[in-house]
Amino acid sequence: TPCEHSFPTRRSSDLDRGYMLEWIGENPLIDRSHLTMTLGEDGRAYGTAGCNHWFAPYTVEDDTISFGMVGSTRKMCAPALMEQEQRFLDALTKVQRWDISPIDQLRLWPAEGKPLRFWLEDS
Repeated sequence: TPCEHSFPTRRSSDLDRGYMLEWIGENPLIDRSHLTMTLGEDGRAYGTAGCNHWFAPYTVEDDTISFGMVGSTRKMCAPALMEQEQRFLDALTKVQRWDISPIDQLRLWPAEGKPLRFWLEDS
């Protein structure tokens, strides 16, 4: 159920804290772009996608995680930021599992390819 998250090495109080994206698959983020994700205890994920705000339902069970239909606001930005944003939002819909890397990054893995890699934001 959405309220039973248990990320290893993370306290449940970390759930409503933000994560900052560093990589989308094989691509680092564009300099000075800021993409974030918060996994709410209520089963809603949300954040900034570099230009627009995004939101989606999500579920976690053991090491699997999936996101439902992703929505976002409709502000226009520079073409490179818009392309990066679309790659991020598309990647979210393909996520199937998660883990914590040896360097303490949250990784969201698609069925094939490299993960989305996040750092827990400083409190």
